[in-house]
Amino acid sequence: MATPILVTIRDQIAWSYANLARSHAALSAGRTKYVTTDHMIRAKLFKGLRTGEMAIGSIYDDERLKYLADRACVYCGDMDRLSVDHIIARVLGGNDDGANLVLACRSCNSSKGDLDLLEWFEKRRAFPSLMVLRRYIKLVAIYCEQRSLLDRNLEALPDDLPFEVKRLSHLFPALGELRL
Repeated sequence: MATPILVTIRDQIAWSYANLARSHAALSAGRTKYVTTDHMIRAKLFKGLRTGEMAIGSIYDDERLKYLADRACVYCGDMDRLSVDHIIARVLGGNDDGANLVLACRSCNSSKGDLDLLEWFEKRRAFPSLMVLRRYIKLVAIYCEQRSLLDRNLEALPDDLPFEVKRLSHLFPALGELRL
């Protein structure tokens, strides 16, 4: 399936999340190349999210995983000098809700500062782990749904969004370069 024409915020979120699911399925199965099943997962999920027949998984699933995970930086894995970081920075409009808070080492936390998460990763020439990206996409989706923005045209985005919708990843690195 070639990249579809993405018109709305819903389309952008759905395509990014569907690509995430495809990558997650392949990595979880230990594959180094995508197979037909992975592409079918992406196609079905994209269509379902776009039409409203399917929904993005609950943020509470991520919260459960957060509490079960080792106490380490979600960005680099370092276990020393941990602090709390806002995935969507407070200065950009992110809140203090637990869903927006993760553990980060002081180095990652300070270098990320008030940048958009995906902008920060781009500047580092890196790609977030799938778990961090999944949480980020969910936060973006929740924010947009609460403000009735999902069907807004990508060419008419509000100026005051705390993230850049068009940065939502739909081009993922090779499977060998991804981390769960």
